[in-house]
Amino acid sequence: MMRTSITKLARPALVSRTFSTTVRAMAGETGAPPKTGGQGDAFQKRERANEDYAIRQREKEKLMELKKKLAEQQAHLQQLSDHIDEITKDQGGEQN
Repeated sequence: MMRTSITKLARPALVSRTFSTTVRAMAGETGAPPKTGGQGDAFQKRERANEDYAIRQREKEKLMELKKKLAEQQAHLQQLSDHIDEITKDQGGEQN
């Protein structure tokens, strides 16, 4: 009985891990994914660049539309201002 208890206690101490690694190292990834703040691999970088480019293009299109609407509104305000000036000149009375 004494012999079996000594063997059972000694066995876990003798067994050691000679080769251990993480799953990420085994998968071949060298950097952390961009979500955790690392750089990521080339595919992730390229995909991120494509997404950023598409977003910039949409924002550029929206900005151009806003500029166009702003120009139209300014032209409309100028027409209204000219019309008001025309009406006040025809009424007479005060010097306009």
